[in-house]
Amino acid sequence: MSHETEAETRLTFRGGPAASAVPVAFFVVWAVVQSGLLGIGDTTGLVVGMLVGLIAGLLLVRGDWKQYADVVFEGMTKRVAATAIVAWLWAGMFANTIQTGGFVDGLVWAASVLDVGAALFPAVTFLLAALLATGIGTGYGTAIAFTALVFPAGVLLGASPVLLFGAILSGAVFGDNLAPVSDTTIVSAVTQDADIGGVVASRFKYAIVAAVLAFVAYLVAGATMAGTPLQGAAGITEAARPLGLTHLFSIGVVIGTAINGRHIVEAVSWGLIVSVVLNLGLGLAPAAGMLVFRAPESAGLAQSVDALPVLGSVVTLVPTAESGVGGSLYSGAAGFFPLIVLVLLIVAGAEVMQRGGGFEAVESFLLDRVATSVRRAETTMVLGTATVNAAITINTAAEIAIAPYVARLGKKFNINGYRRANILDANTSALGYIFPWGGGVLAGFTAMQGLPAEYEWFTASMLVNPASVWPFVFHGWFLVGVFLLAAWTGYGREYVSDRRSDEVSRV
Repeated sequence: MSHETEAETRLTFRGGPAASAVPVAFFVVWAVVQSGLLGIGDTTGLVVGMLVGLIAGLLLVRGDWKQYADVVFEGMTKRVAATAIVAWLWAGMFANTIQTGGFVDGLVWAASVLDVGAALFPAVTFLLAALLATGIGTGYGTAIAFTALVFPAGVLLGASPVLLFGAILSGAVFGDNLAPVSDTTIVSAVTQDADIGGVVASRFKYAIVAAVLAFVAYLVAGATMAGTPLQGAAGITEAARPLGLTHLFSIGVVIGTAINGRHIVEAVSWGLIVSVVLNLGLGLAPAAGMLVFRAPESAGLAQSVDALPVLGSVVTLVPTAESGVGGSLYSGAAGFFPLIVLVLLIVAGAEVMQRGGGFEAVESFLLDRVATSVRRAETTMVLGTATVNAAITINTAAEIAIAPYVARLGKKFNINGYRRANILDANTSALGYIFPWGGGVLAGFTAMQGLPAEYEWFTASMLVNPASVWPFVFHGWFLVGVFLLAAWTGYGREYVSDRRSDEVSRV
């Protein structure tokens, strides 16, 4: 996968290639101030920050501003952005639909029966999230589903909200890194000329070390940070019923379909269909709970439709001021619209930096002056991916941006394609769920913002600010640490002559 094609437009900036980083750098500063310093978890606010950053970059362009605008549009049409958007929309609808069907109620009942208390809940959540993410290949989808479904159950039982959110993100990291059908796995293998199966097999030894350390950390932190069940939790627990757990079958359909090699859109769509059938067939939720048209009372046609046996079940007459569309399908998709806009703009900013030579300048500096030995080369691979992930919200986009540098540097020192792919994927997977403005963090936070409307007992004070969760994404930090240690000590290092990377058909 090449860094650019001959047809791509090159941009020149006042201040040289470094100025091409202004849009993304401005956004990062804005995000740090908004989320970190001011504690404002507002995705739409981040959208404004990226818009202003792109305008600032425009003012620094030499030559025709139209070329800059064209690059912005081209960046917004990148497949990596569309992949994330699709995952969010489908996962949002699916999670909200089984949530409407009482899945959280079933989880509360199961936790009560199995005596999984507040101390153990984060560690168990990490394992289950890792399993789901590995099965379906999307950490973003896992972050959304588990935040919407498992997070409220854990908070109700007294688990630390920030630790629980960190456990969910850690599980997403594990699956994004290890799943054969994950987009980061595929990109890392393809860009380093390695086969996907060999890459996954060779990275297990790194992932499992980090996972064991993370599991132990969640056990210790869970016991230390555990609180008491919420007031009234005993009554909610006693009233909880196991029937909502039938949606484990819906989740199983998604996992099984994805493992069988079907596209994630198909896999989640089948799961969504099954969840709707279960909701209606078992009486878990009415049709209006999944889709409802709130028509104004003054609409004559709406009154006629309201009387029909089928359409009438999803149409309700309300005062004109309250009209609109609702239900789990609507809220599951609509909640991610601000995040979708943000992602498109950030990928556009990354494209500006690439076309302006910003990435190339950084890569050349590291290649010529820093990476003077194998140990330093691998260390800069790890730190380089960290730097790029700090700037680009979507981990796949960050991976594509830094992949050519990893390939050039690895080939210079004869490092095997498996090793290069593992370094590339692990760090982009991990850090994409750590930085407060990372796509995985914001996806989970967006799902979390809908919880106060779903449960009377869930208050706004229980929401976790994205800027506060980063220390608790244990698997992400341990995974980065494992690769820094591996780069320094040579653990797992392979050269081209040690093993051949076989080319296989690409997914």
